Amino acid sequence: MKRRKIRSLSVSEIGMGCMGFSHGYGQVPGAGYAEEAIREAFGYGCNFFDTAEGYGKELYYPGHNEEIVGRAVRGFRNEVVIATKLHIRPEAVEDCGSVYAAVRRHLERSLKNLQIDYVDLYYLHRINMEVDNLEVAHAMGRLIQEGLVREWGISTVDKAQLEAAHAVTPVGAVQNIYSMVERTSEKDVIPFCVGNGIATEFGQVDDVRVWVPQLKRENITGNMPIVEMLRSFAAEKQATPAQVSLAWMLRKYTNVVPIPGSKNKERIMENLRACEMQLTDEEFDRLDSELDRLPVYGIRGHAETEQTSFGNNWLKLK
Repeated sequence: MKRRKIRSLSVSEIGMGCMGFSHGYGQVPGAGYAEEAIREAFGYGCNFFDTAEGYGKELYYPGHNEEIVGRAVRGFRNEVVIATKLHIRPEAVEDCGSVYAAVRRHLERSLKNLQIDYVDLYYLHRINMEVDNLEVAHAMGRLIQEGLVREWGISTVDKAQLEAAHAVTPVGAVQNIYSMVERTSEKDVIPFCVGNGIATEFGQVDDVRVWVPQLKRENITGNMPIVEMLRSFAAEKQATPAQVSLAWMLRKYTNVVPIPGSKNKERIMENLRACEMQLTDEEFDRLDSELDRLPVYGIRGHAETEQTSFGNNWLKLK
C-alpha cells in the first residue's frame, strides 16, 4: 500500500479505525477475533491503527480498545503507527495541578494500555471549552520534546481553533468527519491543513448509528439519489460503493488519510483494497460534479466540543 505523510510519520494511505471492536456498531466481536483482524490488515499493508482511551467505556471500561490494539501489534510495534486520543476535563486539571500534568496522566494510562513507551500520534479527542486549548497545545509540545509523543492532533475542530493551537505547537493531523455526504470540512479546515502541512484523517443503544442524522428515515429517503448514483458508479468499476467513496477521497486530497472503521474482517479488507482502485480524471470529475449537484439531507457537521459532542447522546441513556 502507498504511504502518506503525517509530518514525521509515514502511514498507509488507508488506515484502520478500531473503535468497533469495543463499541459503536452493535454487538462487539470477541477480542481474539479483533486482534486477528488487526494482524490481517497489517499483513495486507496497513500500518496505521486508530484507537482512543475512551473507546470501550460504554460497554467495558476506558482503555478496553487500546488494550486490544496493543496486544494485536505487540510483535511488530515498531512497524506501525498508533494513534490514540484523550478527553480532558477541568476537574482533572484541578486534581493534577496543571493542564500538562493532566494530559501526561492520560498519556501514561494509554501507554500502559497499549504496552508501548511512546505514542506516534496523540489527539485531543474534543476541545473542552472549560480548559484552555492553548495550554493543551503547549503540553503536547512538551510531550513531543520529551519523546513520549511523536506528533499531535485535534479531533472535530473548526478552523479558528485549529489555527490558534497550530501557532503554539505545530499540529500533525486533524481528525474530522468527512465523506461524500459530510463535506463541511472542505470550506476552510481542509484548505488550512493543505496550506500548513497538516494531514486530515477521516472515518466514516451500543450503536452510534441510531444517532447519525443521515440514517434517520426521512434523510435516508432524501439521500437515495446519492446512494443510487454511487451504486451505479460502483457497478461500472466492479467495486463496492465504499471502495468508490474511499478512492474518491484519496484522489481529491493528497493529505487525506481515511480511517474507515468496522468490526467485520471482510469489510475491513474490502475497505483497504480501495487503494487498488484508480479513478481516471473523467471518472473523478463525474463523481465530484454529481456530488456537487445532489443535495445532502441530515448533515452532522465536523466541529464539536466536549459540551456539544455527538457522544453526549450516551448521557441521555444513563
